[in-house]
Amino acid sequence: MDSTGVWILGGYQSDFARNVDREGLDFSGLTAEIVRSTLDAARIDAGEVGVVHVANAFGELFARQGHLGAMPASVEDGLWGTPAARHEAACASGSVAALSAIADLRSGAYRTALVVGVELEKTVPGDAATSILGTAAWTGHEGESAKFMWPHMFDAVAAEYDHRYGLDPAHLRAISALNFANARANPRAQTRGWSIPETLSDDDIQNPVVEGRVRRFDCSQITDGGAGVVLVTDDWLRDHPAARPLGRIDGWGHRTVGLGLRQKLDRSAGETHVFPHVRTAVLDAFDRAHLTLDDIDGFEVHDCFTPSEYLAIDHIGLTAPGESWKAIEAGDIELGGRLPINPSGGLIGGGHPVGATGVRMLVDAARQVSGTAGAYQVDGAKAFGTLNFGGSTATTVSFVVRRAP
Repeated sequence: MDSTGVWILGGYQSDFARNVDREGLDFSGLTAEIVRSTLDAARIDAGEVGVVHVANAFGELFARQGHLGAMPASVEDGLWGTPAARHEAACASGSVAALSAIADLRSGAYRTALVVGVELEKTVPGDAATSILGTAAWTGHEGESAKFMWPHMFDAVAAEYDHRYGLDPAHLRAISALNFANARANPRAQTRGWSIPETLSDDDIQNPVVEGRVRRFDCSQITDGGAGVVLVTDDWLRDHPAARPLGRIDGWGHRTVGLGLRQKLDRSAGETHVFPHVRTAVLDAFDRAHLTLDDIDGFEVHDCFTPSEYLAIDHIGLTAPGESWKAIEAGDIELGGRLPINPSGGLIGGGHPVGATGVRMLVDAARQVSGTAGAYQVDGAKAFGTLNFGGSTATTVSFVVRRAP
């Protein structure tokens, strides 16, 4: 056994359909739920946690609460005095927090880590929420004419695909329809009870334009929620032979580039992939896990908008660059297909509490490889990938989680 292995001992996700602010809870209430439920799921006491990493992107802007690294100790006495830090990397905050925890464990400094992602987004009206989320772009440098920053940005991604390869909007609609359908089987998904047509069209009444090619159902949700995992080392497991981890994090890739979308697109002109750094992050995760895509049984990818899942499909290597539509038409990304993508419903169907999303992806990957995903289980899953973007892929993180022997 690799002496530097990092295992997911247990994990938890809140119900993303909730309006936490309406329940009268603030970050302390949400964090208390995530911390205690994650520790319960891992069957470990707070006093056994060596270090805590908290992911949150917009606490000050949505709820006037900063310094969230100290929130777990504020709500759980057993964490008083435990080292903790907050991480912000826009929508990839959760994955970056997990990377930091993994580094702590692999260094030998700690044997156990608690990773918590929390976000409150329903504390303000929808237009104000989209404005806050837009601060993760290169503010003052691009998107200044956009009514909605991120739909505008990912419409530009769709336009780039159309320019380079051609893009049929019907394939974007198919992505959203599939993720909403998958979400119906997920008891924690935000849209599981929504009435959404099985086939989504470009009907301006049913599915109105938000920005350019991006329509209402192409967008992920404004979400309150959190997720957590407990990570442990090989030597901790050897000392606790009764523990039953959900899976092991065998691979990771992490790349950071500039904030500007136009920067990225200009630099990749003439390259094989639209976002070469995204492809490299995925390949880094595969290489560290000593696996190829053929060994992966499914992926949770960052469908903040349908163009982001469209780019994820070819960047993980399921198709040649620009040919993501082939996997969509062939049913490859559906449950039962060659590589199921977002069986949880992803961000569009499942919800997107920004700081928690990367952690939630790890929870779902661990559920898949441990056979505990319930109605959205991928049969026989032994290895599962995640691909998490922050901003317009400025921060990209990919993980590979494998089944525990």
